[in-house]
Amino acid sequence: MIILGIDPGTAITGFAVIKKTKDHHEKPKVIDFGCIVTDKSDSPGERLHIIHSQITKIIERHHPAIMSVESLYFFKNLKTVMPVSQAKGIILLAAAQKNIPVQEFTPLQVKMTVVGYGRAEKKQVQAMTEQLLDLSSFDLKDKNRKKDDAADALGIALCASLKYFI
Repeated sequence: MIILGIDPGTAITGFAVIKKTKDHHEKPKVIDFGCIVTDKSDSPGERLHIIHSQITKIIERHHPAIMSVESLYFFKNLKTVMPVSQAKGIILLAAAQKNIPVQEFTPLQVKMTVVGYGRAEKKQVQAMTEQLLDLSSFDLKDKNRKKDDAADALGIALCASLKYFI
């Protein structure tokens, strides 16, 4: 099963594509991951267009059976909640256009599933994600793959893979 994990954002959207087999002893294989980055100078509409276009290309390239997306549950900064919600809407639209079912996970659910502790630090989630996934064929120093958003997308995809195969 191919799973596309998404960490939505307007400036940076993290994505991860993993393949999970039914063999519980086999680590999920990372097929692709990184970030879709938009420029501050682009209009809000153009930024959303870029995100939609890139997500659609990722879907067409990898044909995921499911998309897992971080759900918005709480924001400290009210200025970011609307743009991130808009980006999430565009991502959900791309999934709907390709008839891909969507599973949503809160950051707490991702932490609980990946680390086993809901108040885990971001670094703990990233470390456990690296242990649970086969990242051997990727340059983890690549600036596009080093970003927290890409790591978060890996965790979100892993969360879906664990939920479906436990």
